[in-house]
Amino acid sequence: MTTLTIPKWFDAHTHVRQGGLIEPIVKSQIDMGCYAILAMPNTKPPVGKVRDADDGDMWSIEHYRDLIMNAGGDQLSHLVTPLYLTKDTSAKMIVDGAKSGLLTNIKYYPPHGTTNADFGIPMEEFLKSDLPKAMSDNGVILNIHGEEHGLKATSYFDRETNAEEIFYTERMPKLVEAFPDLKIVCEHITTKVATDFVLNTNDNVSATITPQHLLYTVGDLILGLKYHLFCLPVVKFDADRQALRNAVTTPSQTKFFAGTDSAAHTEKCTPCGCAAGCFTGGIAPQLYAQAFEEAGLDLSRVDHELMFKNFLCHNAPDFYGIERSSETFTLSKTPQTISKIPTAEGEITPLPLGMGMDTIPWSIAE
Repeated sequence: MTTLTIPKWFDAHTHVRQGGLIEPIVKSQIDMGCYAILAMPNTKPPVGKVRDADDGDMWSIEHYRDLIMNAGGDQLSHLVTPLYLTKDTSAKMIVDGAKSGLLTNIKYYPPHGTTNADFGIPMEEFLKSDLPKAMSDNGVILNIHGEEHGLKATSYFDRETNAEEIFYTERMPKLVEAFPDLKIVCEHITTKVATDFVLNTNDNVSATITPQHLLYTVGDLILGLKYHLFCLPVVKFDADRQALRNAVTTPSQTKFFAGTDSAAHTEKCTPCGCAAGCFTGGIAPQLYAQAFEEAGLDLSRVDHELMFKNFLCHNAPDFYGIERSSETFTLSKTPQTISKIPTAEGEITPLPLGMGMDTIPWSIAE
């Protein structure tokens, strides 16, 4: 039986939601060995200002941090809470927020690009504004949902192209060329095009990769319409999955790290369509270990275990300038049974269960 005792890790992209969902979701993060999380700001209302006292009706970073901390987040060593980039975001807000220490990251959503992304602005507007320079000058990291918005269906997802490839071909080169000192995290990348972009840019550009994009392809999504696998960006083709697997299993790579994009929905199918998001709280390290094995690694080998630790435990804190954890947890190659998670707002279905599997091959040792 293979066991891995590894440092606790930083989930550099997760959704802890709000209301009755926060406490069980935060618990699911801690239960799977997280010592730090980056909590996405697409709440209702969004986290669109820094302090409670700032103008506007949106939530503040200050407020959202308090909600998370009071729901068990005080057990974490680090909590990163980005500001949602909206039309009201200003350079002054960035400068003042950075000086206060509350603002370390800003999240870019393409308009209407995913759950609660109605407040996002087009990337062209961001590029023309004074915001990127203010961020670069003040050490604020840009977290990007990298998809082009407002596309026709044939451009959004087609045999020859898709929204992510268009974004990383047409938008991102302009951003990096204009602001080479701006630190950027290309979040939940799904394509070979995005992977190659990250590989070929400077060390200020990195990327998160989710468990589902390492494990599945669009064929898994449509074979039986496995709607619990529906997330944005949507899973892609085998060549794309292979590019992601190659990236994370390259020895000593530092640009790619774990960000689950774990996103709970108590009602996945709604009258207006399928809610976007895969819930992997409590089981993400296990799924990552499964994905690394499916990519051809033997995690009982020391060199392969190190590749896994780099991706899961080392690269994210190193990029963010957060101290690595000195605490450990243990993964074991023994099956784990999956069940729905009860909350005050209804049950959450973990991704494997939604895919028709009630067990996964790895577990976290008690």
